Amino acid sequence: MLGFLGTGLLLSGCKSAPELTKANALALIQANYDSKPAAGIPIAVDVQGLKDGVQAKYWEKATVYPNRIWGDFTLSAEGKKVLKLSDGSGILKWRPEHDPDPNYAVVVTTVVTNHLKAQEVQAVQDEMLPGVDTAKGTDFTEAQNLDGVPAPLAKIAHNAINKLTSKRHADFAFENGAWTLHSIE
Repeated sequence: MLGFLGTGLLLSGCKSAPELTKANALALIQANYDSKPAAGIPIAVDVQGLKDGVQAKYWEKATVYPNRIWGDFTLSAEGKKVLKLSDGSGILKWRPEHDPDPNYAVVVTTVVTNHLKAQEVQAVQDEMLPGVDTAKGTDFTEAQNLDGVPAPLAKIAHNAINKLTSKRHADFAFENGAWTLHSIE
């Protein structure tokens, strides 16, 4: 009888970590993303994106080279409002090795800056992390945030060459009485 009483006292003195729900995990991941500086979204412009950009009047053809594959496209005033070229110039230089080249693209970056979005958090599981007594982990989807990006540029971003989401894994540690984000892989 005394043994059971001692065990009961011992167990009542131990405090277990509160449950880490999917909603809590999502909030911790998103808070991490929101704490970092917002950034423009890199968008690969493939052949279809090049055509969509001409139609949206983001750029216009300025030069066609003798090989009839290469071309220079000047950014319009509207284009300069919504995107930047990686080289900082106002000329989109189209230089594929052959026509058509489905893997060729030029990268532009949106002027609108946003934070990444965490989505689709999966079931939270117990984990073992070096140096952490109580740990959990979950898989989730990391997505580019296209809020504020004009529809024609968002359409280019949705072309097959662009990857707007990635599967990621987050680890959490229970420290000082609260769950904290340990790492994102």
